[in-house]
This record gives sequence, C-alpha cells and structure tokens, in this order.
Amino acid sequence: MHKATDLKVLYLGTPVVLISSRNEDGGANLAPMSSAWWLGQSCVLGLGNTAQTAVNLRREGECVLNLPSSGQVDAVDALALLTANPDVTEHRRQQGYRFERGKFAVAGLTEQPSELVRAPRVAECPVQLECRLEAAAPLAGNPHCTAFEVTVVRAHVEERLIVPGTDHYVDPLGWDPLIMKFCEFFGDGRRLAPSRLAEGWQMPGRLPAGVRA
Repeated sequence: MHKATDLKVLYLGTPVVLISSRNEDGGANLAPMSSAWWLGQSCVLGLGNTAQTAVNLRREGECVLNLPSSGQVDAVDALALLTANPDVTEHRRQQGYRFERGKFAVAGLTEQPSELVRAPRVAECPVQLECRLEAAAPLAGNPHCTAFEVTVVRAHVEERLIVPGTDHYVDPLGWDPLIMKFCEFFGDGRRLAPSRLAEGWQMPGRLPAGVRA
C-alpha cells in the first residue's frame, strides 16, 4: 500500500558534487551539493539564488565539478553549513549557516589549477570536471532557485579508475562515489554518517550526529 505524502526533501540518492568557482576577488569558493544530473557532456545544477556559487556562476560563466569518493565524507560535511556569501539570510542563519571564505582550508582540501577554466580543481577528488556555463533558468514554481546548464569541457580522472586498455571509461567497481540520500551520506554500500544539513533542516535521521554505521 502506498501513502500519499508531501515529501519535504527529494534527495532520493544522488552523487555529492563539490563545486569550485571563483569569487569576485579572484579567490576560490567551494560548495557541496547533490542537486545535479548529467546527460552526455551536459550537466544541470540546481542552486539557490543566494548561494555564492550561483552568484559566481552567473558572473564567471564557469566552474569545476569535483566528485569526492566515500572516503572524503568528513571533508564534505565540514562544508555543509558554510557560505561564502557575506549576506547570510535569516533563514540560513536559523539553519546554522555561517559566513566563511576559506573553504578549502576548512575542509583540508587543496586547490589545483585547471586547464581550460579559471576555477580551481580539488586535488583530492578522484573525478574533476571543468565546465562552462551554457544557460540559466529559474525553476518553475520556485523563484528562489535556478537551474544552471553547464558543458563539461575537460574531465580529469585518477588513472587507477580508468578501465585498463581504454582512455575513456571509468571502472564502475573501482569508483565509489559519495552519495547523499535524504541528508545522510552513503558509500561503499553502507550508511556512513548523517550530514550536518540534517540538523539544520530538522530531518528525522536514523543515526545521531557523529555516529557511524
């Protein structure tokens, strides 16, 4: 039997992406998100309009999509409630967000120069996708969010993840992406930890904060 319900969150299970972009002063911004989907060489990103990443994407027209492995869950979660936008809305403050520009340092991650875009890559991420912005459109019924369409112009993948004898295929058994599912992190076929977002969004997670499966 099914139950009709108004789901608060539709994070049914998608890969976590660390989006790196350039701030107006030339410094690097880094933001975790999981509202992304790919088709061919295109990717659509769903972002709130007040996010610094959204501001940077509109101004710079480029970014890097860095895909962390499940072993990098702590670095990703350290960024969960940070924003590089100094104008933190009251709603975000209530959720626990605070202003922070030095996100790479907070997460213990390293900036790596890109080849075709100015935004840096995350050196520790096994998959890095340099992207250029193609279009941006408001989400129907949600004026506070925008769908950004980007094109992947260059992909970087750790050699150990490439299928032997090929140059263009990732080994699905070797690649263990970090997955966000209803504000909890999953990887390697198991629940890893709740995201800090779960508390800010008042999600009824099964695991207490700080407890690992």
